[in-house]
Amino acid sequence: MAKLHISTKINGEPTEFLCDPNDSMLDVLRGPLALTGSKEGCGSGDCGACSVMLDGRLVCSCLMLAAEAEGHEIETIEGMAEGEKLHPLQQKFLEMAALQCGICTPGVLVASKALLEKNQNPTETEVRYWLAGNLCRCTGYDKIVRAVLDTAAEMREATR
Repeated sequence: MAKLHISTKINGEPTEFLCDPNDSMLDVLRGPLALTGSKEGCGSGDCGACSVMLDGRLVCSCLMLAAEAEGHEIETIEGMAEGEKLHPLQQKFLEMAALQCGICTPGVLVASKALLEKNQNPTETEVRYWLAGNLCRCTGYDKIVRAVLDTAAEMREATR
């Protein structure tokens, strides 16, 4: 089977890679590209641990073929911080202990960032609905939801 040459942009950087036609984006991220932040929790799109942004849309990278990245922009958890400066969501998750084992955390953070980019003032119900595709076996979600709501409030205040 011939390898495909893919040109894309990942976390703002032009990126090229070779992949088999049936490779998932998650496999390429974690393998040849060494971006191991996205996790494989289920491999069937049910847990959200592998969530990335594709052209501004939240997707499960385990369900996306790597070949589909051609000409598109992908954002992973590795692109969330600006250098050494954590994104406000990342900082708040640390402050509020909104993570435990870490398997779900990258996907939850990417999904939370996507929510706050669309809705700067979500309700608790909206946060819980938005994150329903991200399964966590450790935290019970309350700290995650509180961290997202607190971050949203702080980000709104910062833009005033």
